[in-house]
Amino acid sequence: MANIKSAKKRVLVIKKKTLENKIAMTKLKNTVKKFNAAVESGDKEAAKAAYLVAVKRMDQAAAHGLIHKNKAAHKKSQFTKALNAMA
Repeated sequence: MANIKSAKKRVLVIKKKTLENKIAMTKLKNTVKKFNAAVESGDKEAAKAAYLVAVKRMDQAAAHGLIHKNKAAHKKSQFTKALNAMA
């Protein structure tokens, strides 16, 4: 355990940041699961709506440094291919 006042504060700040990151990653994973479920069900309209949300969340995660920007681009490409393959 930290003894210095500033180190104690950093521990608290890191805990808060870690929680925020976990929440954001959970939301991201849930939107990806919803998109994949919509694609699997074959519902084009639901998949299109879920696609827009998933792409937005990927961009936000990359902007906040939760995932690498190339990973976000790769995933968005996969989503687009899956959506286009439904037609």
